[in-house]
Amino acid sequence: MASIDAMKILGSLLSSGALSRGSGSNILGSLVGAMTGGGQVAGGRSQSGGGDLGSLIGGMLGGGQTRTGGGSVGDLLGGLLGGGSQAAGGGLGDLLGMAMNQFGAANQGNAQRVRADAGNKMPEGMDHRQAEQQAELLIRAMINAAKSDGTVDREEQRNIIDRLGEVTRDEVEFVQRELAAPLDVQAFVRSIPRGMEQQVYAVSLMAIDLDSNPEAQYLHQLAQGTGISADVCNQIHEQLGAPKLYS
Repeated sequence: MASIDAMKILGSLLSSGALSRGSGSNILGSLVGAMTGGGQVAGGRSQSGGGDLGSLIGGMLGGGQTRTGGGSVGDLLGGLLGGGSQAAGGGLGDLLGMAMNQFGAANQGNAQRVRADAGNKMPEGMDHRQAEQQAELLIRAMINAAKSDGTVDREEQRNIIDRLGEVTRDEVEFVQRELAAPLDVQAFVRSIPRGMEQQVYAVSLMAIDLDSNPEAQYLHQLAQGTGISADVCNQIHEQLGAPKLYS
């Protein structure tokens, strides 16, 4: 397989919101707003002056110290998103934070330096290869979720590709292949390593408006296939500000 920078692609998809619609498109901004006191997201940065988006997400989902109603946001989401900073080798927040920083660096022409720096700052138990594998899995999670209502047509695929930013031909072709591939929920579920089930579910939720039965059915299949209970599923939705899946 051709060489791709999955961390950079993931950061691009998160930054551009190319795969997030409706309620899903508000999740990332809501999380950042909770930490920055209502700052809005624009171009991968918070307008409230709180630092780059990657750092905000990393601190927030990885057990940051910012207080929101008596506990850190990291503490609030830690149990749902992998137990704080450790989950299958690293926290979701750590991974998303590194991905956002990698994408920002690529757009500034210094991706190699940031990639080298990131190699020295990996969470305990995670190396660059593992980070890339997890990033690729989360990319597939977002793409599969976006395909769940069957509306990612050729024009939408072009729009997603056009918003990827500084990516290589190999990286464009990787995203194109994933967008064009038939949705196979069970095969995707089998590819999820133990310990990443809830992270994959949460990122999938970021790409869904959850206003149609096919989208709800996809999330239901994903939850069932990964062993996420209805109660935990609803907790994830509640903490991320999305409509609950189960009554």
